[in-house]
Amino acid sequence: MATLGRRSFLAGAAGLAMARRAVAMNGGKAKGPVEPSWPSLVANYRYPDWFRDAKLGLWAHWGPQSVPEQGDWYGRFLYMQGHPDYDHHLRAYGHPSRSGMMEVQNRWTAERWDPDALIARYKKAGAKYFVSLACHHDNLDCYDSRHHAWNSLRVGPKRDVVGIWAKAARRAGLRFGVSNHAAHAWHWYQPAYGYDPEGALKGVRYDAWRLTRAEGRGTWWDGLDPQDLYTGRHMVVPDGIDSIDAMQRWHDANDGQWMERGPPDDPSYVAKWLLRQTDLIDKYRPDLCYFDDYELPFGAVGLEAVADYYNRSIAWHGKIDVVLTAKNLKPHQRFGLVQDVERGFTDHLWEEPWQTDTCIGDWFYNKARLRDRSYKSAEQVIQRLADVVSKNGNLLLSIPQPGDGSIDSEEEKILDGMARWTATNGEAIFGSRPWRLYGEGPTALQAGMQNEAAARPFTAEDVRFTTNRGNLYALFLAWPEREASVRSLAGGPWPGRAQRITLVGGGPVAHRQDDSGLHLALPARPAGGIVPVVRIEGEGVTS
Repeated sequence: MATLGRRSFLAGAAGLAMARRAVAMNGGKAKGPVEPSWPSLVANYRYPDWFRDAKLGLWAHWGPQSVPEQGDWYGRFLYMQGHPDYDHHLRAYGHPSRSGMMEVQNRWTAERWDPDALIARYKKAGAKYFVSLACHHDNLDCYDSRHHAWNSLRVGPKRDVVGIWAKAARRAGLRFGVSNHAAHAWHWYQPAYGYDPEGALKGVRYDAWRLTRAEGRGTWWDGLDPQDLYTGRHMVVPDGIDSIDAMQRWHDANDGQWMERGPPDDPSYVAKWLLRQTDLIDKYRPDLCYFDDYELPFGAVGLEAVADYYNRSIAWHGKIDVVLTAKNLKPHQRFGLVQDVERGFTDHLWEEPWQTDTCIGDWFYNKARLRDRSYKSAEQVIQRLADVVSKNGNLLLSIPQPGDGSIDSEEEKILDGMARWTATNGEAIFGSRPWRLYGEGPTALQAGMQNEAAARPFTAEDVRFTTNRGNLYALFLAWPEREASVRSLAGGPWPGRAQRITLVGGGPVAHRQDDSGLHLALPARPAGGIVPVVRIEGEGVTS
């Protein structure tokens, strides 16, 4: 382990030096006051008002892994004998020694993609910003990439997906963002160099092991090097593993770890990542950039990327008017970036703005979700939005698309339900700020990421608060079937005095206030009614 650690350190230092030389050769990093260090990020960064006001973003987490319609991480799991995606791949495309992920990427057609229609629907649902996936762990740049030949103009749809999304979003008046997940491709893709441990083709290495640029002559990938896509042999499973369970244990212990360092044997990977990142920022000038990383990718190189982005923003806008998100930040780091909490919760009101990202189904389209009706409902989405906003956060929600670029009928219904709610109740969300308490109720949420599945359903006693334009809003996460009581607004402890209470989108609400709470007589739940909101006006109600 000590030797490997030394090699990793040397590779990291070499990667940083190589990255700086490469960026300098391609026009240099943006000049400005922000230096690539945490103290400089924290000293210079201020959370943009547009982000604090926006509250809701919609995300097209859409790329070639949507083609098989099997859900997440298909480009890794297809190379793991015994996994359902491996079985699907055998049936649909053949054995991965002959037809692997690069062939799936070229089947991404986007023939039913109508970006303007989708953006219009997302805007109607309440989105104030839109995010396009720029590159996932499958290492295909979904844009006009200057530094990576495996991109969507040469492979698959033969279109600048990010650029087309950007124009559609901005035509609709939305802020535009991109997500970059490519820092993990080098270890995530290592099973593509593996083999079946059992069966008729036992020991036969998969396509990444044997394919070279020379073999592409006369094929659809003529001129492309598969090793640039699959990233090279950095952590290859050894010969001789003879059971599926043993193979899985090897991957779990080695390339299956979430690593923020670069490959120890190839500092050029890190250098190229930085070139791709700065190219993405320079070309599309995004208002938001999402890193799928704990803290920052590649340490000091990640800091270089952030400083470059912030200095470019100063050149574009005269100030840092952009957002960069990352995960599992240390407390002081959350004042130089925006922390993202993937598919998770916080159990308290944060001082600084933050974001949670989630999806109504799998990140990549899974047709089983439509078949078994297992998407999040519109009510669940709005409950989540209310909870996040009450705690000073934003919700970034993904609507999965199959490879053809459409969305299915159930997703349309969910978006329509969101649109009806935000059209009526948006004043409690958009442009709002937290109250002194985020809310109350019996449903305890465990702070952390990737824990949605364990959360209990919200009840009518779960209430969330926001403030806007001098009014206090109480959002009931389920519709009360009887008199609703809000203990936090008891006449004694609460310094305010409710003078007028209105059901947003409805009429006045009869109420009484005593030492046990504010008691409200809400109307019966109408057909399709979700998350009722009351506007509370009166002296000192927002104090």
